[in-house]
Amino acid sequence: MRSSDTDEKDPTHNTPNTDPDSTDLVPPSRSRVGMFTSLRVRNYRYFFLGQVVSNTGTWMQRIAQDWLVLSLTGSSFAVGITTAMQFLPMLLFGLYGGVIADRFRKRRLLILTQAAMGVLAAVLAVLTLTDAVHVWHVYLLALLLGMVTVVDNPTRQTFVSEMVSRGQLRNAVSLNAANFQTARLIGPAVAGAVIAAVGSGWAFAINALSFAAVIGGLLLMRPNELHIMPRVPREKGQLREGLAYVRARPELIWPIVLVGFIGTFGFNFPTVLSGFAYDIFHIDAGRYGLLNTALAVGSLVGALLASRRGKMRLRMIVFAAVAFGVLESVTAFAPEYWVFAAGLTIVGLLGMTFNTSSNSMVQLGTEAAMRGRVMSLYMMVFTGGTPIGGPIVGWVTERFGPRIGLFACGAVSALAALVVARILARRSGLRLRVSRHGVEFVPRQSAVARAEVASTAVSKVAPAGVPEAVAVTVTEVAPAEEPEVAPAAVSRSARAAVSRSAPVVVMSGTNCSSAVHAP
Repeated sequence: MRSSDTDEKDPTHNTPNTDPDSTDLVPPSRSRVGMFTSLRVRNYRYFFLGQVVSNTGTWMQRIAQDWLVLSLTGSSFAVGITTAMQFLPMLLFGLYGGVIADRFRKRRLLILTQAAMGVLAAVLAVLTLTDAVHVWHVYLLALLLGMVTVVDNPTRQTFVSEMVSRGQLRNAVSLNAANFQTARLIGPAVAGAVIAAVGSGWAFAINALSFAAVIGGLLLMRPNELHIMPRVPREKGQLREGLAYVRARPELIWPIVLVGFIGTFGFNFPTVLSGFAYDIFHIDAGRYGLLNTALAVGSLVGALLASRRGKMRLRMIVFAAVAFGVLESVTAFAPEYWVFAAGLTIVGLLGMTFNTSSNSMVQLGTEAAMRGRVMSLYMMVFTGGTPIGGPIVGWVTERFGPRIGLFACGAVSALAALVVARILARRSGLRLRVSRHGVEFVPRQSAVARAEVASTAVSKVAPAGVPEAVAVTVTEVAPAEEPEVAPAAVSRSARAAVSRSAPVVVMSGTNCSSAVHAP
């Protein structure tokens, strides 16, 4: 068997290391890795190729579904309701999906969930092609699809760690995002052409058939080459255990909070883009599909760039979120169609940089036995916030126009990122500093020390009554480099590094010799 077709087994993979001082949980130290490293693993390669086909069909259905609802009702608010119905189950039951993912074999679960999604797409295709579809049909099928997604999402997210080794996980997560964005690039363009040529019904039919590709990939896998995690036995309190696990780890809580805000508002593109197409630029389905394609181009580039990173910095996540929100707000006022499309490309790049980095950070910071429940919480706040944001954004778009709707989405995202950045900085004893080298986190104590030194050394002349002038020397330890976004197990050492970076003031003189260390 060729080495390129197999992944080297990690003998400790199925035994989570919970030692808080262990270095096993720290990601590889290399700053760059191969962009397509994970595709050397045979099982992951089959999964990846099947997902490209299936995700393309899924994006075709998303575009066709929004266009169908808009055609039936002429209302952006109705599009928001459809989106809300699809993601409401994740908000209500998302955590239970993680418990199911931890209890059962993930490969078998995915075969069942993907088959169910294919059936739902086929039903919508039949209703549309026979001219029997009503808007309530779309609402109901969107709700049922959301119920299946409750189990499918956390299972699919955590199944990646069973196909590749720990050292390849970050690359695999990034390639998954690139996969999704490749489909997002192809799907809307194909959907626009199909809708314009033969109608929305055939787009739904193509999506139903596309699920055969991912199911085939799952069936062709070699189960003995999977890093199968031990199944969590059925016990009471497993949901509470998962919540307690996250609550005890701030390095998991804050990224999830930030993902929740941006997922609820910043990524609520379907509701707003349909309004731009219908009310601002007055374009047909084909050019509407190109707007989604432009967004996908930037997202694909962002995902591929993220796949090469061996290290993940918290400041990158925060700054990408701020930049994403600001640019989204600016793009809302683009005067022309092509300017708007170009702005969406950059918005997509920044959004995917944030999304992929956050996903990798949470997965790498979680023990294998808890990963299903933690990722279900992650997906719950990421996609489950859409039922809240969808109607709100839809109402704002319909009441004040698409430009104000998109501006509000970006403003909320940027504000949330700034608030989280400030909280993280204060809790870590850091502050934000703007210099010619950019924006960075530095120890807050250094500013205080410099102020004290400035007030002390006002004059070189010794005050009356002091035998000799007291020379004041400030030795400021260089701020420790911002800790790599690391698992919870190393959080204490990260805080210690920040504490050690505090400045040291050494006072020397004839009658004075002391060292004052910040606590």
